[in-house]
Amino acid sequence: MPRKIEVSHRTIFFTILLLLSLWFLFQIRQIILLVYISSILMSTLNPLVTRLEKLRIPRPWAILLCYSFFFGVLSLILGSFLPSLVEQTRRLLEHLPSLLTTIDFGQIDQGAISNQLGSLPERSLKFIVGLFSNFVALFALLVVTFYLLMERKKLGRYLLILFGEKEEAQVKRIIDKIEEQLGAWVRGQTILCTVVGVMTYIGLRFLGIEFALPLSMLAGILEVVPNMGPVLSAIPAVLIGLVASPISALAIAALYFLVQQIENYLIVPNVMKRVVSLSPLIVILSLMVGFEVGGIFGAILAVPTVLILRVIILEIASLQYFQEA
Repeated sequence: MPRKIEVSHRTIFFTILLLLSLWFLFQIRQIILLVYISSILMSTLNPLVTRLEKLRIPRPWAILLCYSFFFGVLSLILGSFLPSLVEQTRRLLEHLPSLLTTIDFGQIDQGAISNQLGSLPERSLKFIVGLFSNFVALFALLVVTFYLLMERKKLGRYLLILFGEKEEAQVKRIIDKIEEQLGAWVRGQTILCTVVGVMTYIGLRFLGIEFALPLSMLAGILEVVPNMGPVLSAIPAVLIGLVASPISALAIAALYFLVQQIENYLIVPNVMKRVVSLSPLIVILSLMVGFEVGGIFGAILAVPTVLILRVIILEIASLQYFQEA
């Protein structure tokens, strides 16, 4: 006799509610990403803001002072390097199709490659226009980060309301550890990107590479992507060196290999000592998942996401262990 399956009205209601919630979260995914990035920036700036506040500087002014310092340094850097960067990048994009035609790619259609690369200057211009059109998004990011920093001081009060007096201390400890991990990771990555970019620029200038500035800045930016970043940044530099001679290409490859070794064995242990290292397998898998889900931004945010999950899992596991003991 067939068994009759009954579905209650409550089950149907909660199923519909769950589907609507997932649909709503999907619709506001950009806002969720904005808040997530703002939370990472808040974790990075909060220690500095707290120190300034201890010097009797009001918290709003301390936050604005951090913003002013960051944009002031960025303006000085861009003011010094932007003209040369734009000129060298323009020349690189103009010469890239003709440079690649001198390289033997076997059976690859060089004409198709040249046609695609010939439109790179126009595409680059559209990309730059797109960046400026995202100014509103950048402004929103700064505003959300500002208010998160303002509310960070009231975290204990909010946790007390949400979790009660019993759980408030435990949740606050988890959030503090997450903030410490994220803040250390962002500060460490900033230093790493700068050091790698400077070392690459000095090495390329020593080798006499014409487009040293954009190539070194690309190396510094891609340093944000662990493991794969140095390899990706070396590819265009080696191709440009291959046009001159195989010896030049080998010298450039050796330079990037040397920079990576110095980074791995000298810079990372000192700069990233506050960040607990992750297994290379976990990093690679997280990068693959992050890239599949969110492209380049997903890959960049993959490692801090893994750091957050690891802190939560370890804290919950240790809490359960002590409760059982």
